[in-house]
Amino acid sequence: MSTGARRLPATHWTVLVPLVSLLALVFSWGRDLPGYAVAIVALCLAGAVLAAVHHAEVVAHRVGEPFGSLVLAVAVTVIEVALIVTLMVDGGTKTASLARDTVFAAVMITCNGIVGLSLLVGALRNRVAVFNAEGSGAALASVATLATLSLVLPTFTTSKPGPEFSGAQLTFAACASLALYGLFVSVQTIRHRDYFLPVVTGTDTRDDGHAAPPTARAAAISLGLLLVALVAVVGNAKAVSPAIESGVAEAGLPQAVVGVVIALLVLLPETLAAARAARRDRVQTSLNLAYGSALASIGLTIPAIALASLWLSGPLVLGLGPVHMVLLALTVSVGTLTVVLGRATLLQGGVHLVVLAAYLFLAVSP
Repeated sequence: MSTGARRLPATHWTVLVPLVSLLALVFSWGRDLPGYAVAIVALCLAGAVLAAVHHAEVVAHRVGEPFGSLVLAVAVTVIEVALIVTLMVDGGTKTASLARDTVFAAVMITCNGIVGLSLLVGALRNRVAVFNAEGSGAALASVATLATLSLVLPTFTTSKPGPEFSGAQLTFAACASLALYGLFVSVQTIRHRDYFLPVVTGTDTRDDGHAAPPTARAAAISLGLLLVALVAVVGNAKAVSPAIESGVAEAGLPQAVVGVVIALLVLLPETLAAARAARRDRVQTSLNLAYGSALASIGLTIPAIALASLWLSGPLVLGLGPVHMVLLALTVSVGTLTVVLGRATLLQGGVHLVVLAAYLFLAVSP
């Protein structure tokens, strides 16, 4: 083993925490938790988030960019999709809009929250955050296309009453989502991989630039622990959701706020990983995480929901309302102006965060 590679001892906190969090998930799943148990699960959730970020960075160091950010984005989304389908199967008609609300929350959080935070951190460090306009622009165009096809068009189609797709339309949206996502991944990882690599500047101070990558065994262990940590993150987020729901109801807030809070919890690993990458002058890695997560959220959720609709009873509401369509249009417009130059300042980061703040405020006060 190379001296630069890292071993993961069995007593390391990043090994123990995912396992403890998974154990907490097993004992809390499907139970009505008292206050102290909710606090314990919340602590396990926070620890699992930090452990997931660590293991994602180990895997990313082994496989390199953009594969590293792709691993975290897809892993989080696959588990999130499984959670959505499970809730929809168990929830009946009251979860008719769950897929739409979750996907849109993920798009707003990633394309405004993670992007804005990453640009802010990168600009604070070097005055100007630098990234590849080609790769980021292609990713944003893909996100805008998938979001419009899957979340905007159902509001205007006429085959079924309400903001719903007909069976044929849902099948087309699912196939188009999978095809476009697969095309994007192939472009990102094979044909134009250089468009998604971090831009090296004269002030690049990444601390692991010359460190030897971890061994294949260490990376495999981290990949396994990453999946365990992500299962714990999503599962424990669901375990604390009844407490969140009761708190939201007692505060007199709309029920949609629950979905926003859960989405924020589930996306914490990617948010922290993106912020750490930006702090190390890897803003492109941060944007890969943000746009890649948004793409995976739409490109994998819609096909999964289309398949699950074969046995789901009740309506499947996918179309956005007017307020959310305005916010989506604003997000795409601002994102386009941000990525087209390949450079951003504090202002662009602040603008994205203000758009996210508007979304969160209107979720609380529609």
